[in-house]
Amino acid sequence: MQASATLSKNLQAVLVDLIELHIQGKEAHWNLVGKNFRDLHLQLDEIVNSVRLFADIMAERMRALHAVPDGRTKTVAETTTLAPYPEGEVDTAKTVNLITERLEGMSGTMRDVHDQVDEEDPTTADILHGFIEKIEQYAWMVSAENRKPSTK
Repeated sequence: MQASATLSKNLQAVLVDLIELHIQGKEAHWNLVGKNFRDLHLQLDEIVNSVRLFADIMAERMRALHAVPDGRTKTVAETTTLAPYPEGEVDTAKTVNLITERLEGMSGTMRDVHDQVDEEDPTTADILHGFIEKIEQYAWMVSAENRKPSTK
């Protein structure tokens, strides 16, 4: 199978956001300070490792479909949908919010392209399902750090 221009564009959008999330996750990991540092520091490593693997899987899937992935820094910087990560040290509570926003943004990118991907290539849509499931689980787990119990 050869990817259409639309499928290639959609998979490229996922790829650049995965690469950017990987980079931002490392930035957060390196510059994290504050309460519950160690647990969040280790959790960020787990997330970064998964996201890096997802980016590789996506790029290799693109090649299997005869699409050309572009993970160059210029391309990623110019096309990612994720907001830039703040410079310098960031408190753990703020980091939780920032990483949760980015995980949810990553999930949003994948959900935005999912139906078009599924229409052309259900196999690639299945790959996206797995990514979405894990990214949304990470978002829930990270966000729980700042949540308060409901009062129902």
